[in-house]
Amino acid sequence: MSEVARHLTIHGRVQGVGYRAWADGEATARGLCGWVRNRREGTVEAIFCGPEQLVEEMVQLCWQGPPMAQVRDIDQEPCAPPEDDGFEQLPTL
Repeated sequence: MSEVARHLTIHGRVQGVGYRAWADGEATARGLCGWVRNRREGTVEAIFCGPEQLVEEMVQLCWQGPPMAQVRDIDQEPCAPPEDDGFEQLPTL
């Protein structure tokens, strides 16, 4: 199974609803590498890296997010894999 990396920018009601912690838990449960963080303009940004099927599953899950989230749109593009293994929450940028 080939490895892929995707960079996502998630728009909508995605801050103040536990989106980062949710994404961290879901990505870690799937063994994905990458990171998630809030952006000052109100979006959530993430990189997910791992087996293509699991990354695509994670991207689809991001449309739903945690219970209080209301995802309006997701921009995504291929990207370079992160340098570190594991998944982490980064500070707001």
